Amino acid sequence: MTMLRSFVFLAALCVNVSAADLAEIRSAGKLRVLVVDGSPAFYSLKPGEEPGLDREILDSFVRFQRLSLETVPVSSWASAVPALLEGRGDVLAGGVTVTPARSERIDFSVEVMPTRNVVVNRKPAAPITSLDGLKAEKVGSVKGSSMAEALSAAGVRFDDGIASGGAPDALRSGRITATLSGIEDALLYRRSDPAIQMGMFLGTPGRLAYGVRKDTPALKHALDEYLSNLRLTPTWGRLVVKYFGDSAPELLKRARGE
Repeated sequence: MTMLRSFVFLAALCVNVSAADLAEIRSAGKLRVLVVDGSPAFYSLKPGEEPGLDREILDSFVRFQRLSLETVPVSSWASAVPALLEGRGDVLAGGVTVTPARSERIDFSVEVMPTRNVVVNRKPAAPITSLDGLKAEKVGSVKGSSMAEALSAAGVRFDDGIASGGAPDALRSGRITATLSGIEDALLYRRSDPAIQMGMFLGTPGRLAYGVRKDTPALKHALDEYLSNLRLTPTWGRLVVKYFGDSAPELLKRARGE
């Protein structure tokens, strides 16, 4: 076999191997989506609620792929990536932040929505605008979350016993006086509680995306292509406003540093 023929053979083999993961999903007839409860604006697990931004996108994606969607609840963010790696699902969704620690273990699709961590507290206290000010507060976060990673990296001590989605109640009760939140969650907190206010950004702009295993490149490619095309249509903006409010597009631009 000549060198050129060997190259062509290996290239074809790689294509077939990389396509196998999506072929297996199509053979099963369903896409299994791992979701942590607590982010209903992205993916609701309760009957009768609006499905959420991620759920609407993935429902459309599976229709395009002629698949059904199976939701697989996960107990906590700390167990979400292990559940994906164990093969309990094909995609991790529900407002998933791309972090360096997660990226070492799994791959991510292109951006679903921009994000950035912002410090949140409640009036009548003043907004928190400095790291020293944050360190002086009773800070709480969710164990295993990207916000917990960011607080640890910044040297902030915090209570990691807050349940997923439980920060607003912890702030109202006084258990904590501040938390770090993705701006998308902060927007939701403020819609339901006018006393919620945003202070300083902590860290650089980031992105929310769908997590996939590193051995499923064809699935990643299909998701990337679908999301990239979706972002060129009015649908993405409509979904953002639907779930996060009229002010969301402008605040997301600020989070990006635009």
